Amino acid sequence: MTLDQLMKIIEEDRSFYQRSGGGVTLTGGEVMMQWEFTEMLLKACKDAGISTCVETALNCPVEHMEAVYRHTDLVITDIKHMDSAKHRDYTGVGNEQILSNIKRTVEIGKSIVVRTPVVMGYNADDADIRAIGEFIRGELDRKIVQYQLLPYRKMGTEKYDSLGQAYPMGAYIPPEREVWEGELMRLADMLVREYGLPAVAGSGEKLEI
Repeated sequence: MTLDQLMKIIEEDRSFYQRSGGGVTLTGGEVMMQWEFTEMLLKACKDAGISTCVETALNCPVEHMEAVYRHTDLVITDIKHMDSAKHRDYTGVGNEQILSNIKRTVEIGKSIVVRTPVVMGYNADDADIRAIGEFIRGELDRKIVQYQLLPYRKMGTEKYDSLGQAYPMGAYIPPEREVWEGELMRLADMLVREYGLPAVAGSGEKLEI
């Protein structure tokens, strides 16, 4: 699609943005894979008076990230694990670039929401979550809009099937809602109490930007 085609679609919802106080969120896939077009689209939104948000893994060159940030009001990203070796085992890449880009995001004063998809048996131990809390408190000086602990949801299984690929978490059986919901609330309370973080269970609470 062209920039003009997308902006025509975006403009159709202007009244909704005005009523809700929201705007346009670019998510993925991964928007940084098309960072040049992403920058152009976000600039067009800002020129039209529409607020912008980017949801990204931040596993990208810092120059691409900063180009996109020129026209971005809010960034949403993940910290899946602080141990780079485990991060590589679970995701295929280490976390060095991601953590460096998160620090840079805070350094330049960009509003950022950090999330962790909490997966029992992978990154849900108190020690795992505390390590992330230490990073946010120590390296980011708590300068985040919100830290969200999210339940893991099996998504994308049909896409893997259509590609003839094995779903990496195919054998994983998530706990029942009453189990993970209580655990996420406990972990969020722990981070608020011990690290003074704006931590919440889930993503439903209003963001104060």
